[in-house]
Order: sequence, then structure tokens, then C-alpha cells
Amino acid sequence: MTSKEVRQKYLEFFKKRRHAIIPSSPIIPENDPTTLFTGSGMQPMIPYLLGQKHPLGTRIADSQKSFRTVDIDEVGDNRHTTFFEMLGNWSLGDYFKKEQIPWIFEFLTKEIGIDPEKLYVTTFIGDDKNNIPKDTETAEIWKGLFEKAGVDAKDVEIGSEKNGYELGMQEGRIFYYDVSKNWWSRAGVPDKMPVGEPGGPDTEMFYRFTDLAHDTKYGKYCHPNCDCGQFIEIGNNVFMEYKKNVDGTFSKLPQRNVDFGGGLERIIAASINTPDIFQIDIFKQIINTLERLSGRSYHDQKYTASFRVIADHVRAASFLMADGVNPSNTDQGYFTRRLIRRAVRFWDKLGIQKGGLAELVGPLLNFYQDSYPLVYEKREQIKDEVASEEERFRQTLARGLKHFNELTGNLITGQDAFILFTTYGFPVEVTQELAKERVMKVDMGEYDKAMKEHQALSRSGSEQKFKGGLADHSKQTVQYHTTHHILLKALQSVLGPEVHQRGSNITAERLRIDFASPRKMTDDEKKKVEEIVNQKIQENLPVIRTVMKKEDAENFGAEHEFNANYPEMVTIYSVGPKDATIGEPKIKEAFSIEFCGGPHVTNTEEIAHTGVFKIIKEEAVATGIRRIKAVVV
Repeated sequence: MTSKEVRQKYLEFFKKRRHAIIPSSPIIPENDPTTLFTGSGMQPMIPYLLGQKHPLGTRIADSQKSFRTVDIDEVGDNRHTTFFEMLGNWSLGDYFKKEQIPWIFEFLTKEIGIDPEKLYVTTFIGDDKNNIPKDTETAEIWKGLFEKAGVDAKDVEIGSEKNGYELGMQEGRIFYYDVSKNWWSRAGVPDKMPVGEPGGPDTEMFYRFTDLAHDTKYGKYCHPNCDCGQFIEIGNNVFMEYKKNVDGTFSKLPQRNVDFGGGLERIIAASINTPDIFQIDIFKQIINTLERLSGRSYHDQKYTASFRVIADHVRAASFLMADGVNPSNTDQGYFTRRLIRRAVRFWDKLGIQKGGLAELVGPLLNFYQDSYPLVYEKREQIKDEVASEEERFRQTLARGLKHFNELTGNLITGQDAFILFTTYGFPVEVTQELAKERVMKVDMGEYDKAMKEHQALSRSGSEQKFKGGLADHSKQTVQYHTTHHILLKALQSVLGPEVHQRGSNITAERLRIDFASPRKMTDDEKKKVEEIVNQKIQENLPVIRTVMKKEDAENFGAEHEFNANYPEMVTIYSVGPKDATIGEPKIKEAFSIEFCGGPHVTNTEEIAHTGVFKIIKEEAVATGIRRIKAVVV
């Protein structure tokens, strides 16, 4: 069954059951500063799940474009992708378990034709600590459906994922797991939920590839939540019926909701019984094109991962750019850039000598001509952007080679390899190959440690709202955030280097900075600060994001928060100089350098378009602490 058929069947199935079919929301969340990307079909529905009335009623269904940054480094295996489509349906205070579970079972087994013998489900074991009962109702509904289909449906208590590896399948069909696996809320498990947050137990559906043997490196026994690849989750019903109270207890919501999410690509893979998601029709044209260009076979295990990374990353980058996220050093644009540059690395691994990644955009988007015509219409623009980014990256690689040639001795430290990768975009595989040619070794243990810290930093910085005093991620707030950096440096220039930030608060209307200073500023000093800030804004200076070792950032004189505990690897933002570029930031020549998680404008000209910087108030807030409020109008 093709992806178009599965998507169409799903939407028609729920349309017949009186659901309004809505179009996919953009990959960039609207009015949601808590995350950079739409990572699930549920995300755009949160206001309605919380009680806001949906203009189309209480039954909604769609296929949502989704992107998850945390999976970038996982791509290359048989089931991970960064971009995917999430089939979703919602009951907003309408139907509940008795309707939803039979509908999904019918859709999977009758409409899609999945063998019920290959389906396994999980449900909620309960949470005694928070007085939330075991979800036996869901288990009984599943048991009746399986038995009606002629499938034995024994239920088994597992508890934690760890227990699963010790207990195994036990001839079960329905498995009870704890809050870490079968509870859903935006904040995670019940204990982490804030007051007023909704959540509830869920039931997940897994397809079992019975031809695959369990890999014991993951655990002694296999179970539905095992990572060995024998099971793949294809859908999840969330029964959102609880909210957290002020006293920490849980009570029932007045409106019970259903939130279903099913991965389109995974459902298609299950329908044709392939554990390799890259064997479905979506990726056929792009993989065929890669085979023709490289002369390699996708099924040659030496090259399979390269095919998968390129196919996923070009698709994800194309959809991101179609929604306006071009490669850049900003938070969202950073991921588009990272996708393209990682794809280039694997393109080179395939040994392709002619052409570039842009040649894949046409075959890919031709496939989506009917399903996503607006994306298809932007294919030439996307091709040009991919080609330009690849060219920039190859220039960066050349600069990385220059830096590599400056390394001496017989050992390349893990930090050197890490800096080659993060600052120059130089793949560690290339570093290893060149080192081997020169009878040098690379400290991969130190490199892997630095990368893990970097990935943890990237995830916490990219998936969550910036916690440095920003009210939101609106354009105006982001402009004020960068202006804030310039202002601090201007204050140091006028009042002296002993001036340091002691607090901030930035909204779309104004910025506020608290700073250490023993006295009130004179009118002349305030005027000089305004002149410096406006001069730098008018100079159209690039704003560059760089990840580096903390001590290196400190050596550059990067400003950082008083008494803050920073990790070994940090993100800094530098303003200027005029010719600074990504990959080779001229940090020493920058006007302003600060430890910061972002987000920022890419160039100060974005601020200059808004108006002129002006201090509206300067006052004392504590002994030795002054406060400035300022605007750009």
C-alpha cells in the first residue's frame, strides 16, 4: 500500500465517523515559544485539549508534518527519521475509550490489512503514589477485540522497561507498563507535571517483525518496548482525563479527551512487513537516484546507512525550507544547515564525484506533488538553497583542512577533533582518515565525551524555551535580546570593564538590564551608551553562534552570568565583525561575546529596521546594582 493510499484511507475513515479534516500546521509552531519545531500532531491541538473550543467541533483528524531534532544522530538505522508525518484524530470531550480503541483496531487490521497476530499493545499499570488506578478498562477492550479476531490475548504486568528485559514476553499480547512508558503529559511523568496541566494514561500499538531475532545486547529478553528492532511502535492513544491540583493530587478533567498519533511511515512499513522504513515508497525515488549517481547498491551494508542519512536529511531540510527555515545560525535555521551538511558528509562516503545534493530535491518533491503542492511549488528555490549551502560547507571543509594541518605531534586530542567538527564542520571520520595517513591517532574517548555533552546541551537548548529572561520568541523579543548584548558591551565601554550583568528581563515591548555599578549614570554617559548601541546596530553586524570549550570561551573574554554553573562545552553568541561567517567566526574581533542559549537575530540590520535605541529609565534597584529600561522605536 502506498503512502498516499494510507494517508487517504485514514482521513476518509475518520471523516465517515464525523471528524473534521484539517490541514497540516507548519513545522514552525505558531504562538508557542516552548519549542522550536512541531514534533507531533498533538502539538497544535494543545489549546483545544485544554478546553478552548475548536471552530470545527469536537471531532478532528489530520496528517501533521513533524520534525524532531533529537533523532538526528540516530538516523542511519532502519527506523529513525527526523521528519515524519503523524496521522492524528482527537475527541475534544466527545467519545472515549470504547469508541477509539475499536476504531483504531479496525483501521489497522481491516483498512490497512495488518495481521492482528503481528499486533501487540501496552497499557497503564497505575500509579499508587498519585492514586491513579490501573487502566483495566483499556486492557479489557483490547482483549475482546483480539479474541474476536481469533488471537489469544493474555495480559502481562511488566512495570518498567528494565523489568521487560528480565521478564520477557511471557506469551503475552497486552502489557502493563508504568508511568515512564504509558502516561502522557507535556511535562512527562505525573510528579513532574505543573499545577493545572492535563495528562492521562495511554495505550500504544506495536507491530512485531517475527522474522527478526532478538539482539541480546539490548537486554536478556525481548518485549514491546525493547530497542532491538523486533518491535516498532505504530500508534498511541492518549486518554487525557486528569489534571494536577494545587496540593499535588490529581482529579478528573470536566472534559475527557482522546489524542491519537500514528506514524504514517511506520504504518506503511508494517503494512508491507518490512522493518526497514526506507524501503517504503516515499524514499524509493531518492534512493534510486542515489544508486544511479554513486554506482553503489542500497543493500550493500557498507553503504546502507549513508543512503538512509541522505534520504532522510534531504527530505527534512526540504520541508523545513518550504516552511521558511533556510540554513542559518539561528535556532531553527541551524538545524536545516546541520541536516544539509551531514548529508554532504554521507554523500562523500558514497564516493559520488559529480553533481550535488540539489539533484535529489526534484525526485523527492515530485513524489509529494499531489500531497503537498505548496512544497512542490518551491522546489527550484529549495534546490538553489541546498546547492548554496553545500558550496558554503565545502569551503568550510577546506578551512578545516587548513586547521588540521596546523596540528602537530602524533596524537590529535578529542578536543581538537571536536573543535574541527563544531567550529569548522570537519567530520570526525575525515579527521580519523587523515590522521591514519599521517601515522597519528585520535583520542576518540575524549571526542565522544565532548560530543555527548554537546548533544545534551543542544537538546536542552533547542527543544525548550530559552530560560534567560525572555518572555517569548517573538521577532521583537529576539531583536531586544540581541540589543541587550550590545547594550552590556556599550556600558562596559563607557563605565568600565567592571560592569557586569546581574539580571535581565526582555519582552516584545522593551528590554531591561540590571548591572553592577556603584553610582548613577550621568546624562552624558547615557548619551554615549545610546550612540554606541545605535552605531553598532547601523553597522549591520552578523550575529554568530559557536559551540566551544568553556575555558576557551572564557579566554576570549566572553561575558557570562554571575555565579552560573556552566557545562564543559558552552554556546556563545558574538556580534561582529562585519566579515564574520559561520564556520570561521572571528571571535577575537567581535564587538560583543557572551555565553548564551539564544535566540538572536542573524544580523543587527534586523534591529536597525525597527528604529533607534533609546534609554527610557536608569535607576537603582539595590546597593551597587543599577537598572536600565530601554526601547528601540
